[in-house]
Amino acid sequence: LSCVLPIDNHVFATGDDDGALKVWDLRKGDAILEARQQEEYISAMAVDGNGKILLTASGDGTLGVFNVKRRRFELLSEPQNGDLTSVVLLKRGRKVACGSSEGTIYLFNWDGFGAASDRFALRAESVDCVVPVTDSIVCVGSLDGVIRAVNILPNRVLGCVGQHLGEPIERLAVAPGGRLLASCAHDQKVKFWDVSALGGLVVDDYRRKKKKGGPLRALSSKAAGSGEDFFADLRDEAEPAAGSDSD
Repeated sequence: LSCVLPIDNHVFATGDDDGALKVWDLRKGDAILEARQQEEYISAMAVDGNGKILLTASGDGTLGVFNVKRRRFELLSEPQNGDLTSVVLLKRGRKVACGSSEGTIYLFNWDGFGAASDRFALRAESVDCVVPVTDSIVCVGSLDGVIRAVNILPNRVLGCVGQHLGEPIERLAVAPGGRLLASCAHDQKVKFWDVSALGGLVVDDYRRKKKKGGPLRALSSKAAGSGEDFFADLRDEAEPAAGSDSD
């Protein structure tokens, strides 16, 4: 098994390394939905607020859509570049964001899973894990060990929340209430970061021109970690999105 997702108190989903999805009902003691529509490992899953539509991100670059209530497969998206490594819901469930191993965030409209509506390229080595902090802001972990705060629509890299110096980040999680972000990496450490200020950031549609090669903004004093020498090599990760920045 590569990932597990609780859907409600009795139902949960599992994905495995071969692309197989199963939805289990503890009351029945068996799987109520089995499907193998994706060709590579299932890296992440998400479900809507009603527990009806289940989304699966896969190493084959596709986003899978399954109807849990009707126990059936709905559709696959077009393959994107690289492995899809994560999937989260944003904008009150109207947008879906998927991270990729190529360092790009792909955006899908809720009723348009067949093709990405927008994409946002970060000059990060990868987007290995994504977690929502607010309805528009996500934190992104990468192979370079940096945790970036990214606003979605308008697409902006807000700055650095924290880092595991040079160690790939495996998982991110937000505590209830949204004040603390936890991160774990290959350095065998779990670190906690204060992200409470992210909810108060205002991001407008105007993209200010920044000096090429400027440092990535540290969003807290602890985010700077080992100091300016480390951040001197970082670049503003934002590139113009392909498509509209409007909601």
